[in-house]
Amino acid sequence: QLVESGGGLVQPGGSLRLSCTASAFGLDYYTIGWFRQAPGKEREGVSCISSAGSSFYVDSVTGRFTISRDNAKNTVYLQMNSLKPEDTAIYYCAANVRDSPTLHGHYDYWGQGTQVTVSS
Repeated sequence: QLVESGGGLVQPGGSLRLSCTASAFGLDYYTIGWFRQAPGKEREGVSCISSAGSSFYVDSVTGRFTISRDNAKNTVYLQMNSLKPEDTAIYYCAANVRDSPTLHGHYDYWGQGTQVTVSS
């Protein structure tokens, strides 16, 4: 029910902007989170943003990634700068209907993911 886009192949130090949107419902009242899963690793919470705009980041991306939302476009973005090879993963967005901003709790709706590969 959520759709991610914007992934791709980028060189170290490069940038990508991921987008998350939904066609069947509005994202306005929900916390939206970005998660990632690299091969052989557990899924990790990367960032989330509440309906009020409060944002949170995992330490490894703080200062490099920025989450934002455009309610008019029903879209949440993840701007990723200064990308590193260790950022390589499938990135998923998810919606928390209780509007509880957390990188570790339960999320109700998930997208199919978009691949991000950072390599020279």
